[in-house]
Amino acid sequence: MSDEKNEKNMCPLKYLTNAFGGKWKLPIICVLANQKPQRYSAIKKRIGDITNTMLAKALKELEDSGFIDRTEYNEKVPHVEYCLTLKGAGALPMLTAAAEWAIKEMDSENLKPYCQECNSL
Repeated sequence: MSDEKNEKNMCPLKYLTNAFGGKWKLPIICVLANQKPQRYSAIKKRIGDITNTMLAKALKELEDSGFIDRTEYNEKVPHVEYCLTLKGAGALPMLTAAAEWAIKEMDSENLKPYCQECNSL
């Protein structure tokens, strides 16, 4: 196989882990799943123990991958809002199914989800 062909072929699970891998991308997607734009500070507050560096890095990677949009508002008090793109929203059914599976597995291990969104599935 040529190198060019190898670059265009990828295992779907590898693509998935590249897209959503890391500790923070899935929690960010979860925060944005309500389809309402969220400010940086609201995302940070909802996630909790994430550093500014890691949040900025994960948001940039999700934006570069086309899963979220970033909109700057140059008003008296400048701010930035993030929301899911169509591509990001398209991943929600798969992520919901994964969360449902995890909740069942957690239940069998006597673990309880602590996320409000997961509790409401």
